[in-house]
Amino acid sequence: MLGYPNALKPEEYVKPDSGVLDLIIQASNQSEIPHFLILDEMNLSHVERYFADFLSVMESQKEIPLYAESSVENGVPSKLKVPSNFFIIGTVNIDETTNMFSPKVLDRANTIEFRVTDKEMERFLNNISDIQMDVLTGKGAGMAKSFLEMAADKSFDSEDTTEINKILLKFFNELKKTGAEFGYRSASEILRLIKKLTVLDVHKELSTQDKIDIAIMQKLLPKLHGSRRKLCPVLETLGSFCVTENLNILKDVFVKDDFDFENHPDVQYRLSLEKIARMHKAAIDNGFASFAEA
Repeated sequence: MLGYPNALKPEEYVKPDSGVLDLIIQASNQSEIPHFLILDEMNLSHVERYFADFLSVMESQKEIPLYAESSVENGVPSKLKVPSNFFIIGTVNIDETTNMFSPKVLDRANTIEFRVTDKEMERFLNNISDIQMDVLTGKGAGMAKSFLEMAADKSFDSEDTTEINKILLKFFNELKKTGAEFGYRSASEILRLIKKLTVLDVHKELSTQDKIDIAIMQKLLPKLHGSRRKLCPVLETLGSFCVTENLNILKDVFVKDDFDFENHPDVQYRLSLEKIARMHKAAIDNGFASFAEA
């Protein structure tokens, strides 16, 4: 991804054809503009191998060494600093040809699952047309400054801190039973995510439960995987956290194919509950389940 020193010409550094190195250098020189690296189907290979340098500096905030200093003279720095205005987005498809992510990768990412509902598919089929990508060109230019300001804000204070912390501790204790508990980094990122959601929610459309629900989906559930014996008890407990005491998680939710996750009044975290229910069904049917395959 970052190129390599030319062994036959020590004074030359070979840049990658992908343009990743040039993009990072450009981001360093244009600190007022956000730059995005998009890796399509990034799990066709083991992420931990080709992405190791990036995973390391995400933790240490240090520079990536590229070659011995003063040995190259073609404009490439000997050490590469990944700037704060550089953001990485990866798309993932899960099938028998792809590789799963390790906890090291998941801990440093926010996982967003995209699913198409029947209503969305119906609307698409009734209004099907070619995608006009040019319509998007330049539309985000006015958001650059505010985007970078929000990214630079690392605070995680919230008006609902007590309630949020109580819920996170409940999930922590249950996830610990499968070895999937979160650490200090993940806890901090969850609170920062909730703070960002609060800032973005200018019309106050998201409740505290909605924000916690999104955080659970993006930061906690992705690490869950395992056999039926290992996973089902944990999923049942996690599922019970997502509903009120009026519902029996097994009899009223998991075994019902027509359960209304969207509108049922006793559902507290609908996104998380729907995902947990799918994982539980997969574990029962297949003897194994994971977040990525549910």
